[in-house]
Amino acid sequence: MSGPQVVAGATMMCSFGLAPSTLAVLPVKGVLASAPSANIADMAAIATIPPFGACTSLANPTVASATSAALGVLTPMPCVPVPAGTWLPGNTKVMIKGPPATDVSCKLMCSWGGVIQVLNPGQFKVMDV
Repeated sequence: MSGPQVVAGATMMCSFGLAPSTLAVLPVKGVLASAPSANIADMAAIATIPPFGACTSLANPTVASATSAALGVLTPMPCVPVPAGTWLPGNTKVMIKGPPATDVSCKLMCSWGGVIQVLNPGQFKVMDV
């Protein structure tokens, strides 16, 4: 595993977002660490990946339109993430109801060009001292 496993409550950030967001993991997999554990398929917009405040990507049609209306002045608009696939690379040593687990090294691409990454996995490995 590349790092701590990601669980519900993990903090994420998009490279084009203006605010962090919190991962929601539905407790349907039956796998709990300190909270429901995420796998690479936990990437549904709004349901598991909430908005990141406002979006600044010109690839986002609402941002492009607002920027055009403002005569070229970048105009951020509300962020509605559009995941382009699953979290990558995933931890193939730990499977959660089929798909690999999501760990802190995983990234998720947004269709608007952003890269979503985990800032805080929601749990940390405890080491004996």
